[in-house]
Amino acid sequence: ADAPATDASPAGAPRRHPRATLTTGTVRPEGGGRAAPGDAPAPARQWPLLTVLGTAALGLLIVGTDLFPQAFRVGTLLVGVALLTGAVLRRTLPSVGMLAVRSRFTDMITYGVMGALIVFLALMVQPQPWLKIPFLEDVLHLTVT
Repeated sequence: ADAPATDASPAGAPRRHPRATLTTGTVRPEGGGRAAPGDAPAPARQWPLLTVLGTAALGLLIVGTDLFPQAFRVGTLLVGVALLTGAVLRRTLPSVGMLAVRSRFTDMITYGVMGALIVFLALMVQPQPWLKIPFLEDVLHLTVT
């Protein structure tokens, strides 16, 4: 048990131990425990994260290969749905493994808002958008003219 240094520095302030400013440990986020028992294989313990990453990867693969006319839209929708799935999993499951990055509330808001934005942008992308929001066209005309 080292006692803190009490020597005064030349400026008159007490001297601090040099390790006092270093982080000595981290706390796992709430819900950051294993999603399956510890004796389960690694993929089973991290199934929520692998579900989100797998869906996003499938979406990126569809966008990258461009196999059909609406591949960009469908792939981007899958990426947005993957994030929305992450938000739902973070809300409903007590432990989501490495899908837990911050607090539960912050993760849900981050995944949910980003997923919803990506889905809406994928639905409104030109040409021939699947979703038309009339007031957005008016806002665009006001900003351009």
